[in-house]
Amino acid sequence: MILVLKVIAVAVVGYLLGSINSSLVVGKFYGVDVRQHGSGNAGANNTLRTLGKKAAVLVTAGDILKGVAACIIGHYIVGTVNGLDKFGLIVGGISAIIGHNWPLYFGFRGGKGVLTTFSVILMMDWQVGLILLGAFIIVVVITGYVSLGSIIGASLFPIVSAVPLFNNKSTFVLFAIVVAFLVIIRHKSNIERIFKGTESKFGKKNNK
Repeated sequence: MILVLKVIAVAVVGYLLGSINSSLVVGKFYGVDVRQHGSGNAGANNTLRTLGKKAAVLVTAGDILKGVAACIIGHYIVGTVNGLDKFGLIVGGISAIIGHNWPLYFGFRGGKGVLTTFSVILMMDWQVGLILLGAFIIVVVITGYVSLGSIIGASLFPIVSAVPLFNNKSTFVLFAIVVAFLVIIRHKSNIERIFKGTESKFGKKNNK
């Protein structure tokens, strides 16, 4: 019973942390809701296009830190359960991702969770995280599409996590599948724009 309460507590705290959407918080200081501009996404890339580099750096830091914090809390409160390695990290991390995507404080209209997801992956397996980051950078450099880099990086996550070299457990691979699905489904509109040729490329500013 105590374990169940701990898991619930970590899930709630992780979700509430994730719900602190950095782009919307930073946007308030500019008097701008980034969801009303550009792609309509409450994330770092749309913040960069709409509000500039300084705002985007603050958003990036905020989105990464909340994922890290949720994982640390999960690790110390829940830890490993019945042989399920990194279970606490998974609970805290995925709760933060869900909170970012569907934030309680902002009408459940959040971002796509890429940065928060990346920070959670790094906390769980930094080697897998760096491989995915490399794939993301290569795609963005070649195509100019941050969204495509995120989609491909997410698609590779379950595959890379299952490589025997990293010795990840089945729970981590299952986590990778769930997270990949969340990232891809949140990029549905971006996928449509890519096929239509209307998706904005990295660094292209929005008209405010």
